[in-house]
Amino acid sequence: MNQRKVASRWMCFVTVFAISWSAMASAQTNPASTNSLSESQIHDKAAALLQQMTLDEKVAQLSQLPGMSGPEFKENSGGQTMEEVLKQKGAGSILWVSDPKEINRLQHVAVEQTRLHIPVLFGLDVIHGYHTIFPAPIAMASSWDTKMAEEVQSVAAKEARAAGIQWTFGPMVDIARDARWGRMVEGAGEDPYLGAAIARAQVLGFQGKQLGAPDRVLACVKHFAGYGAADGGRDYDSSYIPEEEMWNVYLPPFKAALDAGAGSVMSAYMDLNDIPATGNKWLLHDVLRDAWNFQGFVVSDAFAVRSLKIHGYARDAQDAAHKAFTAGLNMDMASGTYLKYLPIEVQQGHITVQQIDAAVLPILETKIRLGLFEHPFIDESRIEATLNDPAHQELARRAVQRSLVLLRNEGSLLPLDKTGKAIHSIAVIGSLADDPNDMLSMWGALVKPGPTVSILQGIKDKVGTAVSVAYAHGPNLHRDIPSPFENIPLASKMKEQPAQSADEVRQSIADAVALARQSDVAVMVLGEIDLMSAEYASRSSLKLSNGQEELLEAVSATGKPLVLVLINGRPQDITWASGHIPAILEAWYPGSQGGNGIADVLFGDANPSGHLPVSWPRSTGQEPIYYNHNLTQNPETAPNFKSRYWDIPSTPLYPFGYGLSYTTFAFDDLKVAPSARVGSTIEVSADLTNTGSLAGDAVVQLYIHQRAGSASRPIRQLKGFEKVTLEPGAKRTVHFTLGKDELQFWSPAVKTWVVEPEQFDVWVGGDSAAALHGEFRLTE
Repeated sequence: MNQRKVASRWMCFVTVFAISWSAMASAQTNPASTNSLSESQIHDKAAALLQQMTLDEKVAQLSQLPGMSGPEFKENSGGQTMEEVLKQKGAGSILWVSDPKEINRLQHVAVEQTRLHIPVLFGLDVIHGYHTIFPAPIAMASSWDTKMAEEVQSVAAKEARAAGIQWTFGPMVDIARDARWGRMVEGAGEDPYLGAAIARAQVLGFQGKQLGAPDRVLACVKHFAGYGAADGGRDYDSSYIPEEEMWNVYLPPFKAALDAGAGSVMSAYMDLNDIPATGNKWLLHDVLRDAWNFQGFVVSDAFAVRSLKIHGYARDAQDAAHKAFTAGLNMDMASGTYLKYLPIEVQQGHITVQQIDAAVLPILETKIRLGLFEHPFIDESRIEATLNDPAHQELARRAVQRSLVLLRNEGSLLPLDKTGKAIHSIAVIGSLADDPNDMLSMWGALVKPGPTVSILQGIKDKVGTAVSVAYAHGPNLHRDIPSPFENIPLASKMKEQPAQSADEVRQSIADAVALARQSDVAVMVLGEIDLMSAEYASRSSLKLSNGQEELLEAVSATGKPLVLVLINGRPQDITWASGHIPAILEAWYPGSQGGNGIADVLFGDANPSGHLPVSWPRSTGQEPIYYNHNLTQNPETAPNFKSRYWDIPSTPLYPFGYGLSYTTFAFDDLKVAPSARVGSTIEVSADLTNTGSLAGDAVVQLYIHQRAGSASRPIRQLKGFEKVTLEPGAKRTVHFTLGKDELQFWSPAVKTWVVEPEQFDVWVGGDSAAALHGEFRLTE
C-alpha cells in the first residue's frame, strides 16, 4: 500500500475519532477502562499517529507543561501561556493542576481544539494518597507488609484517577542511608531488598498487573538514580557512588519496580559521579535501555533539563536540551527547554527526526494503553462517592496500626488503660498533637487531603468520658531557614508555626510541666512539622528542635509516667529519651487516620507490629549509618571490640529491622541445607513462637553473609522476610528459599553478576542483630 493511501485512511480514522470524542464529552463511561488492544496494535496505532505529526507537535509530546506558567517557561515558549501552547501544538503532559473541573476543561482543549486531538496526561505527586492520606512511604516500609502497601496505593490510584490524575510521580525508591537527607520520608529506607519489595508492591498498587487496568494510574519510579546518596545528606548535592555500589545497593529497587511493570521513570536532579542524572547516558541508556530493556519513557524532575546549564554541564539552554535528549530523556518537565530548542537541534542537524520519533513513540503508546483516546475525560459525578468511600478510611486506619514502631516499653507502660480504672487523667503535650495538617507529610498536604484526625482528637475519642484529657501546646516548631514550598499555591495547608521569644518558649514549657504534674500520665507528641522532613529539608542536626528536648526533659523530671510519640520523616536524636522515657512510639507521618490509629495502639486495641526500615543513630555524627556495611580488620564481632568512636558506641541506638510488640516472640530450630551446587537453591526454615499473652505480628527476617569471594561482602544482608500473625502460645515454621536472586552480587573484579562457590552464614530473627545462626556452602 503506498504512502498516499495510508495517509488517506489515517485522516479518515482521525476524523471519525474527532466526532466520537466530541460525543463522549457528554456521555462518559468508565474513564479508567482496560485497553483491549494487543501490544502490536498499540504500537501500530501510535506509529500511524506519529506519521501525521509535525515536528512542533512531536516536540510538544516531549514536553510537560506547567499548570503554573512562570517567566522562564514563557520565554522558552515564545511568550505563550501553557494553554496557548496546548491549543497550538498539543502536549505530552500537564502537571500542577489538581482541580477536576480544570483538568476536564484543559482536556477538552487538547481533544477538541488541537489538530490531531491527542489527549494529555495529567500528572501529580500522589505519593501516599490523594484524598485519603495514608502513612508516608517510610511508614509503609516500616509495616514490612507488601500486601498492605499494594492495597494502599491501589486506593490512592482509584481516588486520583477519579479526579482526573492519570500519572503519579511515585513511587520514590531511592535508598537512603543518611537521615540528614530530608527525602528519606518518601522512600523505604536503607536496604535494597526491602526497598525492592516495597517498590514492587507500590507499582502493582498504582498500575495493577498491567498498565491500563481499571481505576489505576501510570507509575513513575524515581529518582533515577543515586539521589539518596547526596553529599552530607544535603538535598540536590552531588552523589559519588562506585559502580558496584550502584548495581548492588541503589539500582535493585528500580529494577524491581520496572519488573513489576512501571511505565515511566523520573531522572534525578543531582550529579552522579560528576555527570548530572538528567544528562547521564550511562543511567538513561546503558542501564535503563540496554541492560534492562526498558520500553517506557523517562521524564526529568522539575526544571532539571534547564538546570544542566546551572550545573555547569551544559554551555547554554540549547546544549542542555541536546545533552538531556541524546542521553535518553524523553520528556522535559516544566522548563520549556525542549519546546524551544529541540526543533532548532533538528534544523541544525544535531538530532534527527528519527530520534525524535523514537522518543515520542513510547509516550503515545502509554496514552493508548491508559485508554485516554477512548476515555479522555472524567465523570465528575463519580468523584465524591469515590473519595468518600468509608472503606478507604478503614484501610488508612489499619495502615497506621501496622506501620507504628514501638521502640521502648519499660515496665509495660503501654498499652494505657482507657476505662478510667487505672488512669483518671492524661496530659497530651506538644504542638504536633493538635495539628492535623502535620500528620500528612509535605506530599500528603500537596494533593487534595480530606479530613484528618489529630492525635489529641484520637485520644479523646478513644477514652470518651472515662478519662479526663487535657492539652498543653508546648513550643512552636519552625525552620531556621524557611522552605521554598511554603508559599506556593498547591501548598496552602503547609504552614510553619510562628517563631517565639525565649521567654515564650520557657512559658510554654512551664505550662506543659504544670499540666503533667496534675495528670496521671503524659503523652508527649514531638518531632518535625511536615516542612522539616521533605524535599529541600535536609538537617545538620537530628536533635529535637525548637525547645522540644528541653520540654521532654522538664516533663520527665515530674516523675509522671511518660509516653513519647514521634511524628517525623526520619530518625531523631533520642539518645537521652532512650534511657529516661519508659515508652517511645515512632509514628512517622501517619496520614488522615493518624490520630485514631495511634490511639488504637496506645490503648491496646491494636498491637504494634512495625519494624524499622533504617538504622537509628545515637548521634547525628554517625550519619550515614547502615547495617549492611563491610567488615574491617577490626570487626565489630571481635571479643575485645568497643567502638569506632571514643565518645559513643559505633552501633546504632536501634538496629535495622527492630520493633517491639505487646507480646513476645522466640525464634529457634533453624534448619539450613548444609550445601548445594551453584545454580540450585538453599532451603532455610525456623520456628517462630508467640511466648506472650497477646496475639501479635512478628516480622521474621533472614540475613546472609558470604565469607569470601572475588570481593568483600557486607557483614549481613537481608534476603528474606515474612510478617506472621500468631495467637498466644502458637508456633509456626517459616520457610525461605535462597536462589540466584538472593545469592548473586555484581562483582567489581569481573564487572558482572556472579554467584560464587563459597561458605555462607545465615541468621534468622526479629532484626539485623539476629542471633539464631546457621551456615551452608555453595559448591561448583
